[in-house]
Amino acid sequence: MKPPGMVSIIGAGPGDPELITVKAMNRLREAEVVLYDRLVSEELLAYAGPFAELVYVGKAPGRHAMPQEEIERWLIRYAMDGKRVVRLKGGDPFVFGRGGEEALALAAAGIPYEVIPGITSALGAAASAGVPLTHRGAAASFACVTGNRCHGDQTPIRWDLLAHSVDTLAIYMGVSQIGAIREELLRHGKSASTPVALIERGTTCRQRTFTCTLDDMHKLAAAVKLSNPALIVVGEVVRVREQLQLFEHQAEVYYGS
Repeated sequence: MKPPGMVSIIGAGPGDPELITVKAMNRLREAEVVLYDRLVSEELLAYAGPFAELVYVGKAPGRHAMPQEEIERWLIRYAMDGKRVVRLKGGDPFVFGRGGEEALALAAAGIPYEVIPGITSALGAAASAGVPLTHRGAAASFACVTGNRCHGDQTPIRWDLLAHSVDTLAIYMGVSQIGAIREELLRHGKSASTPVALIERGTTCRQRTFTCTLDDMHKLAAAVKLSNPALIVVGEVVRVREQLQLFEHQAEVYYGS
């Protein structure tokens, strides 16, 4: 009986293809099958071998190319055929990437697997926009939160705790619920003047970054037609971006004169 192949659950990083790890790139080059998500850069797929089978399994809001359970079945099926399989995900596979579910399915089926971490969007996009998630004197803690569970979910986000228990909030998948997120944070005592950064397509050549306050972030998002993928950063650390921009402007004036 043929021994099963190996599945590598890989984080491709936040968007810039150069931010993938060396280990992940090596696995991609060795892969015989690559199951990849919507936000994975096409440039990375070009590194797969010429005979590798590329299978799109991406999920857009309301449009899933393949249900999660079916993705897991295909991972097991390819591995049982003895294939070297890469499951390529945007960001980090264990941060809002459902990588844990896939690892559990593989383990239950007796399939060898490994997890290769990637730079998650909160780290990559915020850094690319000049917003540190922690900063001496401003923030000593941060939380990564999903923004798509504001209403009617069995396990809602505890905005009442998050409003005061951490210094910086990095909110994923929050564009469609930005108004509700604002209302929840204000209702639980977060100051309306709290700085906010809206970072669209962070780390890529199409990145857009906007700053505002918690009170008007929903209006700004609508005005600029903010779209996914986008990260919402709430906290005093957003002011660091403004300071960096001021210094950069002063340097341009000095050296340009």
